[in-house]
Amino acid sequence: MTPPQRLLSLDFMRGLIMVLLALEAAGLYEPLLQASEGNPIHALVQQLSHHPWHGLRAWDLVQPAFMFMAGVAMAFSLDKQQRQGMTWSRSFKKTLRRCGWLFFWGVLDYAVRKTGLSFELWDVLTQLSFTTLVAFLIYRWSAAAQVAVCVGLLLLTEALYRFTHVPGFDQPFTDQHNFGNYVDLLLMNKINRGGWVAINCIPTSVHTIGGALAGRLLLSHEPRKTRTLLLWGTATLLLGYILDWTNITPIIKRIATSSFTIVSLGYSLLILAACYWLIDVKDHRRHLQFFTIIGMNSIFIYLFFEIVGHRWFNGYVSALTSWMGSAIITSLIIFTCEWGLCYFLYRKKIFFRL
Repeated sequence: MTPPQRLLSLDFMRGLIMVLLALEAAGLYEPLLQASEGNPIHALVQQLSHHPWHGLRAWDLVQPAFMFMAGVAMAFSLDKQQRQGMTWSRSFKKTLRRCGWLFFWGVLDYAVRKTGLSFELWDVLTQLSFTTLVAFLIYRWSAAAQVAVCVGLLLLTEALYRFTHVPGFDQPFTDQHNFGNYVDLLLMNKINRGGWVAINCIPTSVHTIGGALAGRLLLSHEPRKTRTLLLWGTATLLLGYILDWTNITPIIKRIATSSFTIVSLGYSLLILAACYWLIDVKDHRRHLQFFTIIGMNSIFIYLFFEIVGHRWFNGYVSALTSWMGSAIITSLIIFTCEWGLCYFLYRKKIFFRL
């Protein structure tokens, strides 16, 4: 089979993730959680929020999938650059510029607070600026060498948490008392109350590298691509859960433990396999436009609802719709406006790239 030059399943996955993130930014999930209290569906709605610490919910897979898809997209982009005759140094400069912009927007996202300026490194774009660069630098290595790098990054993370023994921060998997919290004090002079840490970028580089490897597979002439994705997805899923079940390393999303990183990579591989088989192999392409429209401007809409939405647009729409007396309806109206903005850009063929 001829390797695909555009992966519609990737557009769909990216769009699905952005729809979920946009609905969360519009404020839909919190009122849904409150409204479902005491109902049988409450446990299901809880899957739309992060697990408080040790455990895994569906929402914990959103960021890993986002970073995984960035790796898949990078593989297709670099393949196109190579076919156009672009040298490695030019590709490196282009990637470095993209990473610089990702870092800038990630920092800017949380830079302006009511109390003044703030410097924080917990945003997904900031993390992605690091993981993208790592994945690019080793992209031309063999698959075995890249897997070895992934193993090394996870072992490095384990060592940093387990063996640094910094007073007050020597409890590897305890919130507010782990090595990641200590590094945040050094970098930002603060600790995230939710338990997030900046050095998550080290283990989550595995997500972007894994995505790039998956992208290389889909670009290859390998005849059984779906099967390969399923095998790797199942293997990593089992490995991650075994690390948790045997109490070697708990699954904790907020500090991206090795078990969490491996499990979430497994889910990302399985989801990609399912989408690729249904959309690109079996050609089931109807009703995808709702998702692909927002996915094609993913960086733009993310920055819009994170910066403009949180600081002005959401409050403006809420004020206009307050007479309805429903936070759920208000959230859906906010999301509809944001999707409509993406649709306008799509019709005008305006696509924002970093």
